[in-house]
Order: sequence, then C-alpha cells, then structure tokens
Amino acid sequence: MRKILTLATALAFGASASTAQTVATFDTLSLASIDTFYVNYSDPGNNVGFDDGLAHYECVYDTLFGFKSLTEGFVYSNMTDSVDGTYMNPNSAKTAKGYNNSDQYLVAFAYNGPIFATLTGKAKGQPVKGFYITNTTFGYEAMENGDGFTKKFGGVPNTDSDWYKVTIKGYLNGSMKPDTVDFYLADFRSADSTKDYIVKTWEWVNLLPLGNVDSLTFSVSSTDTGQFGMNNPAYFAMDNFETYETSGVTRTSVAYAAKVYPNPATDVLVVELNDRAIEYVMVIDAAGRLVARLKAEDKLTLNLSGYTPGTYMLTMQGVEGIATVRFVKQ
Repeated sequence: MRKILTLATALAFGASASTAQTVATFDTLSLASIDTFYVNYSDPGNNVGFDDGLAHYECVYDTLFGFKSLTEGFVYSNMTDSVDGTYMNPNSAKTAKGYNNSDQYLVAFAYNGPIFATLTGKAKGQPVKGFYITNTTFGYEAMENGDGFTKKFGGVPNTDSDWYKVTIKGYLNGSMKPDTVDFYLADFRSADSTKDYIVKTWEWVNLLPLGNVDSLTFSVSSTDTGQFGMNNPAYFAMDNFETYETSGVTRTSVAYAAKVYPNPATDVLVVELNDRAIEYVMVIDAAGRLVARLKAEDKLTLNLSGYTPGTYMLTMQGVEGIATVRFVKQ
C-alpha cells in the first residue's frame, strides 16, 4: 500500500487579501561608469547602505589600517573581470555579469561577522522567496588555485574535505527563527571526487523555509581557517533578491493541497498538484542547497536515482502561499 501525504499550507490568503512579489535586480542603482561599484565614504564606521526592491542592505566603509575599505556589508557592482583572482579585484562576480546576463548585482563581504538585509514596506514580516548566488572572481580563484593566504581546496592530491558556505538566518520582531539555510559555494566533502565543485554560475537559494521574517543575516564559514579566522576570501555575489508582500489583513485557513508518494521513496517521487495556483516545485537538500526547481504541472514524477539517501524538503510555491513537506530518499 502506498503512502500518500496531503499538504495544506497555513500561508494561503483569503479573498480579502492579495499577494505579490518584488524582485530587486539592482540594475537601476546608479553607478558612475562601467566596471565600478558603490563607494560611500561619507560616514566612516557607520551604515551607509542602500535600498532596492523592498529591502535595505547594510554597507560599512572604514579607514582601518590607514586606507579606506569596505569592512562589512554589501556593495552593488557592474564589474566584469572574471580573470583577476587577486585582492585587487574583490567586487567582480565570477560570472562577469548579473543573473540572466544583467549588468549589475550585489557583492557581499562578511569577514567580520554576520551582515544584514532588512525588509521594508509591505515585505516586512512576510516570507522571502530567495535569491541567486555565485562566487566572486577573487573567492573562486583563491579556492581553485590557492594563493598566499588560501589553500587550494581539495588539496594536492584532491583528498581534503574542504567547503565554503553562506548561512542565512531570519529574524522576526527581534527573535531569531529556528530554521537556517546553508548554501555551499564550494564543497569537496563527497567520497566521489567527481562531485567536488566550486560554484561559478548563478544558483538559486530558497529562503522559504525561514518563514515570516523582517530581517536576514548572512554569515560565511569554511574549513580553511587560521589564527585570525577564515583564510579564503569572505565574499559572495548575489542577485534577484525576491520578496513577498501582501495587502489586506485577513488570513483564512483556505488551503491548497497536493499528493506526494511514496514517502519514503527509492527511485521515484510522484507529486500530484491539486491547485493550479502553484507555480513551482522545488527540492532542497539537508544542507539547504537547491537540488531541483521544476515548473508546476498537474502531475510531476521526480527521478531520485541520482539523489544521495537522506531527508529532503519539497516546497510548493504559488501566488496564494507556500506548502512544504519533508520526504526521505532511501
């Protein structure tokens, strides 16, 4: 007898409310010229951040060590250098372009601890759909080849279980949410070395598991650490930060449903959608990485033969809410 799980979301909204999404692409933020990035020395040591979409991104410049530099936070950039892997090129994405070949994107620096993005307007207190992420040229080349500070990830020969990840936490009314999302920008932990990777393309990070939030923190960590902390560059690039906003104040128990079976599953997982408002079906692994993102159909059959055994999160997202369930790959 097959096991069928019916999902009902508590995030669906009644007829008196509406749902929309806002995508911050960072393309309309002004830069003086091509191959440059946001610089603001007007208030050293304090937040000189900026807004795009429905979020504020912190940015702190300072004069530590006798020169002006970014000490924490985000800058928006249109840098296109995908070759120079030195500290002289910290604000270029390895892709040389934003997501979907756009001109601008964000670069984040989090060496000194977590950095903040604060939701604004109607997105405040709502779920965040997610964003795209990749390595910077500086970070990628340092991990790929090693330099005077960073080891070559994987070692020589390629047997070291190195990794570099970004951890995202959500806060609501000053309290940290119980769930966190991890995304590995480099991962050499597999016993199968063919699965080792350092990210150099734009990849989706799903933040729906964090639930309703009013702010997010981003922190970085890796296996390459020394006396003064992490050795590899504490940078990453992000683009297309997507938030939800709602109008109206009434939430009802109106739900949409799907059937997911079998659970546990071996080679195949079937998802039968009962609501046409669902737009995407996503599979997230235990480390928070997006494994699959599929356009919704009435019936989806997921091939699990290449999945590592373990627990996964199945997320169904639509204009009226979000439904999630865990399933086990045997």
